Amino acid sequence: MDHADPIARFEAWLAEAVAGEPNDPNAMCLATTTPEGFPSARMVLLKGVDPRGFVFYTNFESRKGGELAVNPEVALLFHWKSLRRQVRIEGTVAEVTQAEADAYFASRHPGSRLGSAASDQSRPLPSREAYLERVAALRAEYPAGDVPRPRHWSGYRVTPHAIEFWQERTYRLHERRRFVRSGPGDWSSTLLYP
Repeated sequence: MDHADPIARFEAWLAEAVAGEPNDPNAMCLATTTPEGFPSARMVLLKGVDPRGFVFYTNFESRKGGELAVNPEVALLFHWKSLRRQVRIEGTVAEVTQAEADAYFASRHPGSRLGSAASDQSRPLPSREAYLERVAALRAEYPAGDVPRPRHWSGYRVTPHAIEFWQERTYRLHERRRFVRSGPGDWSSTLLYP
């Protein structure tokens, strides 16, 4: 195992998950805090990873968007049950560039673009029909599904300051290694008791 570069290790583990995990190998739990300091968690999808960090997209006016505006410190958790592995990430979010958000939004299925544009994510919805009517109105306006990216929809990059890898072993003799960023591109790592 690579003990110097946690991003390379993560990419290798993700590749194994993509090959062997039956559902959403890029699913991760995103933990934030409410303005009052209470924990708040939900599943989101990883849409990119590189040495700069881990990228996901969302509605900035959603509950999570509001929480991230108040406190940009987050935790991510990947759990690949079939591989008996998990990765914990702690870091700081920052918005992706407009160009990155535009490119990703344009790559989405037209139905997903329409659904995102029609949604006031996390706000009260009077009925499912009301949402479906908004989607239908946008579909009528953009029959090819080429709705432009809403200004409130974009992405975040989590720049990690700590990454921990956990591998299940028999008799609970699990292997844990924690990486802590010591400078740009520099990491130190430590084995932890399971």
